[in-house]
Amino acid sequence: MAEDARVVIITGANSGIGLSFADRLLAIDPTIILCLACRNPSRADTARKTLLDNHPDAKIELVRLDTSDIKGIYDTAKSIKRKYTRLDFLYLNAGIMPVTHLNWKNMFKAIFTPTQLFEMLTTGEGLLNLQDDMTNDGLKTIFSTNIFGHFVLIKELEDLLFESRGRIVWTSSSNADQSNFSLQDVQHKHGSQGYSSSKYAIDILNVALNEQYNQHDVYSHLVSPGVVATNITSTFFPAWMWSMFYPIFLLIRVFAPRFVIEPHLGAESMVWVFEEDRICIRPDRKYTSYSSVLGHSYVVPEEVEYESKAPIQLYSQLDKLYKMFTDKYTGGDNRSDSEYI
Repeated sequence: MAEDARVVIITGANSGIGLSFADRLLAIDPTIILCLACRNPSRADTARKTLLDNHPDAKIELVRLDTSDIKGIYDTAKSIKRKYTRLDFLYLNAGIMPVTHLNWKNMFKAIFTPTQLFEMLTTGEGLLNLQDDMTNDGLKTIFSTNIFGHFVLIKELEDLLFESRGRIVWTSSSNADQSNFSLQDVQHKHGSQGYSSSKYAIDILNVALNEQYNQHDVYSHLVSPGVVATNITSTFFPAWMWSMFYPIFLLIRVFAPRFVIEPHLGAESMVWVFEEDRICIRPDRKYTSYSSVLGHSYVVPEEVEYESKAPIQLYSQLDKLYKMFTDKYTGGDNRSDSEYI
């Protein structure tokens, strides 16, 4: 590995936003070492071959990562630290939104209230019915996959990040909503909006990470792809429906430019952060991909609203849980951790 080659790790990079960003990133800087951290090795290998077709000289490596498997994350982190001596960018893009079906009743009602329909289409609020199971670690699956598993990965890779003054980039969502999150129930055990809760938790955790890491010259950033057609939406809105309604979506884009639709455009905010000076990126802003009707993508900073102590309180809860799992999986502690938060 060339000593001056930047190392970029992207979780959830085998399709959708992650894959589109990887493709755009290699076009910007073909000298980077790109590591795709994915749950499915077969799909990751397919993604690697797709990227190499477009960038035959690229240095693309794979590592298996399932952010719902806490024990496995410790093993993955060890593999990464054996492989690399630096880590310049850690893009935390993996996530799930296990939708069972659209809430047609709410959608029908919203048709007669334009402002409510607009909000529903641009954020997904009230539109989706989710199913949230439990992991083998006794954690809610959405919480573990979208936020806590990534938090464990960050903590395990701190040394690499500190050494190279690395940057952390979270993929949030327009669906993140403060009203769906509670510090008394960070796993969202007692609610039906686990995805929204997890994404808002990411929004405020980003603030806390900057408070903790800026002294080490490590910065955390927050991006959102806008509303995009990816595998995460295919269970309730398949590709053929996106194609059929594409002209309508373009019309919606006139009034709601966050409706970017294409993953290539959704990756705009991720590319922007890669190229922007870290000092200029505010921790209390979510940098969101927007698009004009003609497909010109741009980035808009959106304010993250939060109670002043909420970020550090969330960080403290996650850190406590992280230490307990570290004891369990590296120190011989066999206690169940589901009761801790």
